[in-house]
Parts: sequence; C-alpha cells; structure tokens
Amino acid sequence: MNEQQRAWRVAVDPGLVVQPACAHLDDLREVPPTTTVGCEDCLRTGTTWVHLRACLSCGHVGCCDSSPKQHAHRHAEAHDGHHIARSIEPGEDWAWCYTDELFLQPG
Repeated sequence: MNEQQRAWRVAVDPGLVVQPACAHLDDLREVPPTTTVGCEDCLRTGTTWVHLRACLSCGHVGCCDSSPKQHAHRHAEAHDGHHIARSIEPGEDWAWCYTDELFLQPG
C-alpha cells in the first residue's frame, strides 16, 4: 500500500447505519504535486473552468462538474483505473470517487 492509498478514506455519512466503501483506493499511484495553472484540457482548447481537480492515478488536472466541459469527470470515464480526483483548490482537502460517487477525506 503506497502513501496515497493510506492518505484517503471514505468520509463518514452520519445519516447511514452502514458506511459505504470505495473499491478504488487500490488504484491510486504516487502522483507528483501539480504545477499547472488551470485545467489542462481547457488551456489547450481555450475554454474556461470553475474549479480544478487532480487525478490521483496519473496527476491529470481537469475542471470540476460545475465547469462547462467537466474535464475531470470525462477523464475518469475515459481512462480505466482513474476513478478518484482530489480538489486542488486553495483551502480544500477532499477527493471524489467518480465511480462510487463518494467523498473522500484525508486519512
């Protein structure tokens, strides 16, 4: 188990008796910190974004689901094993599993 796998766990939902599990934590890899200034795909196509997410399998930086092109979500759907992305917005410390639709928090 690598450092990133230990670093994330499913956020507790106090409204549920049985807490869900994320089956994709084993897909995480060592990803270097990002230095990009925006959504990689939006920068390439000249479109705009709202918030940024970084794939925890490869480091790809895409825009959130509130953005017009939703590149982070599209990246997760297009690439096997790229289920989880973390927010790289200042002050935010959470991740999202697109496949299981679960919030993750630091472990």
